[in-house]
Amino acid sequence: MITTLAYPARDEIDLVDVLQALADPMRLQLVRVLDEANGAIACGEIPLPVTKSTASHHFKVLREAGLVFAEEEGTRRYYTVRRADIDARFPGLLDAVLRGV
Repeated sequence: MITTLAYPARDEIDLVDVLQALADPMRLQLVRVLDEANGAIACGEIPLPVTKSTASHHFKVLREAGLVFAEEEGTRRYYTVRRADIDARFPGLLDAVLRGV
């Protein structure tokens, strides 16, 4: 069974929340990895130099800010960047942040 975790609707994504989430270097790196992926990635498939609970926290912050979409399948969570929603809400922002402009 696949369960979709809660996240803000496109028109509820707040710029301050997005920027605060991306201000953390670990979360910024996670968004880069997810943005370059060809589809959803399980959180355990992304090598991180932090504990599992810290990684879960980072993913939660990204999801609650509206940056990622998450689905649970069994004991695994799969994440994708909400590229279309972020680009529609804040055109060019994600590209600028990910390029470090």
